Amino acid sequence: MDAEAPQKAKKSMWGQARELAQMAPPERNRWVDFLRAMSIMAVVIGHWLVAAPYIDGSGEVQGGHLLGILPWSQWLTWGFQVMPIFFLVGGYSNGVSWAAQIRKAEESATGVYRDWFASRVQRLITPVFPVLLLWAVIAVGMTQAGMDRDQVKMATQLALVPVWFLAVYLLVTALTPLSFKAWKRFGFGSFAALAVAAIVIDWLTLSRGVSYINFINFLFVWVGIHQLGYAWKDGALGKPAVAVAVFLIGLAVLFGLTVYGPYPVAMIGVPGAEITNSMPPTIALFALGVMQTGLVLALEPSGRRMLENLSVWTATVLMNGMIMTVYLWHLTAFVLVMVGAWLLGGIGLEVFPGTAGWWLARPIWFALYILALLPMIAIFARHERSFGPIRGGRTVPKVRVVLGVLMICVGLAMTAAISIASPEGITGVRLWVVALPFLGAALVGFGPAYFSNKRSVT
Repeated sequence: MDAEAPQKAKKSMWGQARELAQMAPPERNRWVDFLRAMSIMAVVIGHWLVAAPYIDGSGEVQGGHLLGILPWSQWLTWGFQVMPIFFLVGGYSNGVSWAAQIRKAEESATGVYRDWFASRVQRLITPVFPVLLLWAVIAVGMTQAGMDRDQVKMATQLALVPVWFLAVYLLVTALTPLSFKAWKRFGFGSFAALAVAAIVIDWLTLSRGVSYINFINFLFVWVGIHQLGYAWKDGALGKPAVAVAVFLIGLAVLFGLTVYGPYPVAMIGVPGAEITNSMPPTIALFALGVMQTGLVLALEPSGRRMLENLSVWTATVLMNGMIMTVYLWHLTAFVLVMVGAWLLGGIGLEVFPGTAGWWLARPIWFALYILALLPMIAIFARHERSFGPIRGGRTVPKVRVVLGVLMICVGLAMTAAISIASPEGITGVRLWVVALPFLGAALVGFGPAYFSNKRSVT
């Protein structure tokens, strides 16, 4: 066995992914993994397109936003805003995982939820630690070098904005036992109740002007889409005709809400817009999720046949093995390329976004982003699942899990909302924001110490 270790270490990432692909059980729904991988690619491409900095006539760098510059491009967000698919796939995966945990509980009910949820938290949050630490160090360095603090904030917030998704996803995952039980008892009634609740929240926001209540829709909308994942898992949406009907209903509602209703066409925020469909989510984004659910389920039979091809399935496994790394680091790669272009005298940044020259240059810029991202993948992707069991397998007290997850979520939410960069202080960094995820992880029972070569058996 020891003689084989060096040979395995030298094996390419593709070779390792191929081995894992061949080991996948035949009952595994490969379409779920494919959707997760393709969604990440859509997010990456979308972010790299939407963020469009340029140098204006005065020589200043402006943070251009493609959707604001080219209004027609807002329609593209119906394809590139794929967070609903993440929650759909999450519902499917959490449903499978939690059902298995319930079966195990028949043998031993000790720490069933706590152990299951702490493990999910660990898998999601461990890859966040290096990117958060690196940008904290970079922010301190830029501040000490005398860089304008607004620019420091812009860079750090742009690079770290993807972490908002993890904060919300963790909260939705935390509710899995309740949402799963509601699905088993009420079926689509549990989905309908969440849809009605989201509609009421939007009505209170838009018609009655109630402030901040719309943030509740982070749960109503995303848990609602998560419920559809349970429906998919149980085969309640399995017939192609049903899936097509769901797609058409979602499309019709979305079209009505945006073209004839008060909601903007863009499914992400646009600078200067009075309403955003994503922060927090609205019923328009809910309708997009329904539409996308119908579409991906209608395509499932063809997709599963496609994934019988070993090369396609291997590529899917490979992408899923680095999915968090790509998601968390792709905007860091973007920022590094932009900084490099600025240091070289603004090369390429003098072209105004949306012009013919700008579009023709996209392949070159994308190639640079990929080149910048590759070293990050090589360094950090190996650690995505390189951790051992939490606290040596001992059950973490419930109170610690709850407090720890709340600290992690608040820290990640603040990282995306207000940035880790501080307008005051010697360091130029909001140390409490950086510290919260680490402290929360320590309470749950894991941390950066688990960056080892051990692989989890769960």
